[in-house]
Amino acid sequence: MDLGFPKIMLPLLRSEDSHSHCYRGSQDIPEQPRSPSSGPGTGVTNSETFPASWSLHFVGGRSVYSPEAAQRRHKRNAVEGGALSWQKGGHERLPVEGVDPSLRAENRVPGSSQTPATSSKQQKARSANARDERFRSDVHTEAVQAALAKYKERKMPMPSKRRSVLAHSSVETYTPPDTSSASEDEGSLRRHERLQSHSNVEPWLHRVIQGSSTSSSASSTSSHAGGKPAAASNTAPAAAAAAATVLADLMAHAQLDNHPAPPDVTTGLVDLPPPERPQVASVRGVPRGYSSSILETADGVPVNSRVSSKIQQLLNTLKRPKRPPLKEFFVDDFEELLEVHQPDPNQPKPEGSQMSVLQGEPLGVVSNWPPSLLAALQRWGTTQPKAPCLTALDTTGKAIYTLTYGKLWSRSEKLAYTLLNKLASKNEPLLKPGDRVALVFPNSDPVMFMVAFYGCLLAELIPVPIEVPLTRKDAGSQQIGFLLGSCGVTLALTTDACQKGLPKAPTGEVATFRGWPRLVWFVIDGKHLAKPSKDWHPPVRDASAETAYIEYKTSKEGSTVGITVSHASMLAQCHALTQACSYSEAETLTNVLDFKRDAGLWHGVLTSVMNRMHVVSIPYALMKVNPLSWIQKVCSYKARVALVKSRDMHWSLLAQRDQRDVSLSSLRMLIVADGANPWSVSSCDAFLNVFQSRGLRPEVICPCASSSEALTVAIRRPPDSGGPPPGKTVLSMNGLSYGVIRVDTEEKLSVLTVQDVGQVMPGASVCVVKVEGTPYLCRTDEVGEVCVHSGATGAAYYGLVGITRNVFETIPVTAGGVPVSDQPFTRTGLLGFIGPDQLVFVVGKLDGLMVVGLRRHNADDVVATALAVEPMKFVYRGRIAVFSVTVLHDDRIVLVAEQRPDASEEDSFQWMSRVLQAIDSIHQVGVYCLALVPANTLPKAPLGGIHISETKQRFLEGALHPCNVLMCPHTCVTNLPKPRQKQPEVGPASMIVGNLVAGKRIAQASGRDVTQLEDNDQARKFLYLADVLQWRAQTTPDHPLFLLLNAKGTVTSAATCVQLHKRAERIAAALSERGRLNVGDHVALVYPPGVDLIATFYGCLYAGCVPITVRPPHPQNLATTLPTVKMIVEVSKSTCILTTQAIMKLLKSKEAGAAVDVKTWPAILDTGADVCEMTSQRRG
Repeated sequence: MDLGFPKIMLPLLRSEDSHSHCYRGSQDIPEQPRSPSSGPGTGVTNSETFPASWSLHFVGGRSVYSPEAAQRRHKRNAVEGGALSWQKGGHERLPVEGVDPSLRAENRVPGSSQTPATSSKQQKARSANARDERFRSDVHTEAVQAALAKYKERKMPMPSKRRSVLAHSSVETYTPPDTSSASEDEGSLRRHERLQSHSNVEPWLHRVIQGSSTSSSASSTSSHAGGKPAAASNTAPAAAAAAATVLADLMAHAQLDNHPAPPDVTTGLVDLPPPERPQVASVRGVPRGYSSSILETADGVPVNSRVSSKIQQLLNTLKRPKRPPLKEFFVDDFEELLEVHQPDPNQPKPEGSQMSVLQGEPLGVVSNWPPSLLAALQRWGTTQPKAPCLTALDTTGKAIYTLTYGKLWSRSEKLAYTLLNKLASKNEPLLKPGDRVALVFPNSDPVMFMVAFYGCLLAELIPVPIEVPLTRKDAGSQQIGFLLGSCGVTLALTTDACQKGLPKAPTGEVATFRGWPRLVWFVIDGKHLAKPSKDWHPPVRDASAETAYIEYKTSKEGSTVGITVSHASMLAQCHALTQACSYSEAETLTNVLDFKRDAGLWHGVLTSVMNRMHVVSIPYALMKVNPLSWIQKVCSYKARVALVKSRDMHWSLLAQRDQRDVSLSSLRMLIVADGANPWSVSSCDAFLNVFQSRGLRPEVICPCASSSEALTVAIRRPPDSGGPPPGKTVLSMNGLSYGVIRVDTEEKLSVLTVQDVGQVMPGASVCVVKVEGTPYLCRTDEVGEVCVHSGATGAAYYGLVGITRNVFETIPVTAGGVPVSDQPFTRTGLLGFIGPDQLVFVVGKLDGLMVVGLRRHNADDVVATALAVEPMKFVYRGRIAVFSVTVLHDDRIVLVAEQRPDASEEDSFQWMSRVLQAIDSIHQVGVYCLALVPANTLPKAPLGGIHISETKQRFLEGALHPCNVLMCPHTCVTNLPKPRQKQPEVGPASMIVGNLVAGKRIAQASGRDVTQLEDNDQARKFLYLADVLQWRAQTTPDHPLFLLLNAKGTVTSAATCVQLHKRAERIAAALSERGRLNVGDHVALVYPPGVDLIATFYGCLYAGCVPITVRPPHPQNLATTLPTVKMIVEVSKSTCILTTQAIMKLLKSKEAGAAVDVKTWPAILDTGADVCEMTSQRRG
């Protein structure tokens, strides 16, 4: 795999200082010492690098290095595969990187793993460090340290040769190894048991002699010089000679390894006389010198002596049917060669009963509840115009503008009127109700976004919020463009300041981004909006099933889809959140999230307007400068609710020492939007420990779970609101990897602490189904995908009907196949289970799921383990990306991290080796590749995180450019292919070739019969293109047939039916009058693609000539392209050339004369406007 780094070698290193059992790749790798006789090459052939006591073993044509970690996993999983292994004489143990020399003694006493005490200096360093511990958990850190200590004390097994050999079933009668055919692979047939004594040989030898004297079978082909087959006679000397030969072979192989017997060519093991069968005159494929009695063994006649492998091949061919099924011709046997992962018989299995559908509390009836969100906006905008709606802050934390409900209503009304009445193209409205409009606003301008969002809703347009494209090569920008193109977006709304910051084309206009459709950019600042007329009022209708807005989502593979949310779902979501969070009028909410999507949109833009709340929006740029800003605003505005992520809580912990006069006593709910991340519990606990002394109550922290498809799935209610007490549990990671919930575990290192995400949303039904295959309900102790049925979910993926059915129209069924409901459920992409008190627990997401060897691993868990490696503070700002790539039909884990600028190469590889050990001990899984890149080089998401899908794409394309690489395929690729064997019979490819040579047609396809058209169809009267065009020119003369677009997408020329017909008539007249061509003459058409080429084509058909289209020569490369044109004209025997005036001059130019003989061109006619007009006048 090309990882995109220049001049990086990946040799196998073995030095005295670093005994790394992985492929090390860096830009400065010290040259290995080599002997003078080893030559200039470096690598595995170096005699100094690899001592004589070490040996290389290549098995199955593949070489993979096998370290001690792979050997432990080999013993644990009992999986064998072809490998390249080191083997050293004696019984010495292999040294392991990172192991103290004192622990390498052979006769050490095994001790228990101890957790090293953390000093006060390390505590200070940890707290003073930068933001690289978002996934930090003290319990998990101690577990990693204990695992590394245990890893050091573990005895290293002796590396052994691993082979991928096809195991043959043993038979009752053992035969010696076949040394007859030199064409077969030697050693491919082995014995399973070693011959212990000669007493085991005598019964076999007796049966061989007896079989040789009672049957007429052929001996094996000699493996010595000559190799000619010899027929065995029925005489006693021949039998004795055969027995002696067999005995000699047996004694020669008596000291070899265990070898299984070769497959038996007979179907029975009882000595029976051969049945009488008619003699076969000749059989194709039987070697010369063999009697016809050989064929009698194909029907089960017992033969105890060995037969030739070629006869074995013939017999297997005769046993098979002559015509295999058709599907065998198109089956790739590569998957059959892969070693299939066998499930561990000791793996935990779910034992609970089948779960039932969990019903949420019913939606309460609210008096005077608005019939739609727009009705609520109209109510508050007219009755409470001065009530604050949204406060925007600048990067210094100052309030720059407060939007009132009256201003929001009036500005949205102006924007709706302008979009519908003032934007026109060619005297036609640019937009009509139902069109999609892109909203391009930065995260620092929530006011203008809110005006644009509600303005589109009032105009009955569908807003599509997207991120601001900063450059033409933004991560994921091309996928966003694909979404806009599939939605048919032609207009983008933005602000004047944002438009000035967009990349510009040389003309001064906004540049066209890669993959984006052509957009019209409209600035919605106040001076660009028109005041609506007095008789115009926006339509404020009740909530319906029509689409309200489209929210984008980026999948695991990097593709971007649009999720449609209807007006009814939007209203139901506001109703459910209001009831679950007990929102009331005039409450203040502090929002740190992105207000364009997910929980930031649902709480800060939609539900807040429904309840006339005041939202204080904290921009991401302010959080980078002052992580404590949201706490300060909660304190200054006396906010009752705060909407944050665990990342924001962690950042505030790092800066809280600088601010001591803050109080969080006003908060009644601290909503943790990423509560579905299992590692958010560490941030919640740490935040509570610090700020509990500053007024924060434990019941205030309310994690929630949500997804773009199902919106809010569950949220924890405070106990005073009637919710159950919060739940927390410690689960076994080993059990979770098998999809099973196990609280008690013997291995205390591999545990995951999970907190609940609350109860199901009001009015919703939740169940947990199998992740793959039919959506069967899971058991109560089984992890599956959470599914929701509610009126407050998304409706579909826009324009994608297939995956919409799979996600939004799922029907869960019981174990007996009975549907649990007649209403469809929506898959959330969340992996979890239902715990006690009907609390929902989430342990991961499908986007971060990696299935390695039938076991599930979560990317966030691996990130947390990598960040817990102490005491080195190595990762820059905690920027680690974990994803999986497919190798040999199985997921392989790849870990990419940004290293600190001051990190040395030795520190890098020491940290990487410790990470590998920690992941192996905690998760029992190997890492395929661990790559380190310089700081701030990984692609970033809009809010500063790592763009995982773009990072994976760069890794696959070789554009990642790492500075250090540690590849360990041997620790995870355990399903290496088996060595390919020669086809025992005639293969599918040979049969296909044979049928083709014999003239047999394998398959054929036929189209619809043209004569089966309806009788009233006028087109069936015209079976030729020329007749069809004439008929179209009479029936639909103004129908546009062809449009020619330029590079800017504008139409340069067009041709309707009548226009194309008239031009074709003029060209046909020119051919007959000027060219004096006859019917059947060949005419070369040298035109660039366009309407002219099409018109001349039909003109030739009108004149009865045969058109031959030729690509015109390139003006700047005549020496190469013009001879091709000349050759086509001559080979086609064209009597005339039709072209444009410019190309005609080019064909007769001096430059053309240097390439071809311009005097030999046939007649060249210019079909330009002048010639056609002249021809038409001459005809008149």
